[in-house]
Amino acid sequence: NYTGYERSHTISTNEKDCIYGSSDPSFRGDKTKYNPEELFLASLSACHMLWFLHLCSDANIIVIDYADNATGTMQETKDDGGHFIEVILHPHVVISNASMIERANELHQQANKLCYIANSCNFPIHHKPNCKTVN
Repeated sequence: NYTGYERSHTISTNEKDCIYGSSDPSFRGDKTKYNPEELFLASLSACHMLWFLHLCSDANIIVIDYADNATGTMQETKDDGGHFIEVILHPHVVISNASMIERANELHQQANKLCYIANSCNFPIHHKPNCKTVN
């Protein structure tokens, strides 16, 4: 029955560290392990970051630090299923040159257009970047 099975699982592939997963705690999962929704947001965030860093490199923008706190909104359906209806990436970027802040912020839109994961989604992915310099 619903309460009788274990939600914990291990994601593994050749020669890579394991990812320990479970369902969300609201579905009887282990809060110390990653759930599929968190991994999905992490995939979107990571793909965006990698494209952004590539574009910054091409534009001679030196990125010193990058962090994101991606958030998503899900909608439950009548059949107890659900889906994401929106994701917001909140990249906090530190660059070396203040004169490049505007250009760096613009590159988030281009990164979104190139990201394979974002291109596979049927909902909007927004960006609220915060770019600053070391000072």
